[in-house]
Amino acid sequence: MTEGTEAGPARFVALLRGINVGGHRKVPMAALRQVLTELGYGAPRTHLRSGNAVFTASPGDGPDALGRELAAALERRFGFAVETLVLSAEQLSATVRRCPYDTEGLDPAKLLVLFLDRAPDPAALARLDPGRYAPDTFRAGEREVFAYFPDGMGRSKLGDALVGALKGHLVTGRNWRTVMKLLELTAEQPG
Repeated sequence: MTEGTEAGPARFVALLRGINVGGHRKVPMAALRQVLTELGYGAPRTHLRSGNAVFTASPGDGPDALGRELAAALERRFGFAVETLVLSAEQLSATVRRCPYDTEGLDPAKLLVLFLDRAPDPAALARLDPGRYAPDTFRAGEREVFAYFPDGMGRSKLGDALVGALKGHLVTGRNWRTVMKLLELTAEQPG
């Protein structure tokens, strides 16, 4: 059951994968808010240009169904598929609570959360030799993988290794700063 009450809507977060990078697959944030509104979702807000939105919907609507509905609407509107992952505000909050890293001592731009459509395969992740990627590290969560890149992601081989280990999943990453901003937006009263 998603959060919300019988009398009011629940808050959700949409994470769009692979848009507005490299000069193709453009989805303007104003258009994303318009699509959310046309679907009947309330109080749409976007954050950054990379496909982050917070909105309200009926408490009975599940995140997976909302993600499929939004992805279909985006494809109709823009003419290309947009992989879309939707989380309830409660799921996002639980992800933040599960973070195994001491976030107070870390640069939030260097801590990445890879959000997944389902639980990661522990065997696939176990095949990654942590020593090969040091000082970069990762830890699996329930439907996410946390990765820390103390020297930045630019030259790290861990990102590509994780993508390989998570093949077959819908995966989209957000740095900790963005995750915390989205959590903050889910806590705001719509209006």
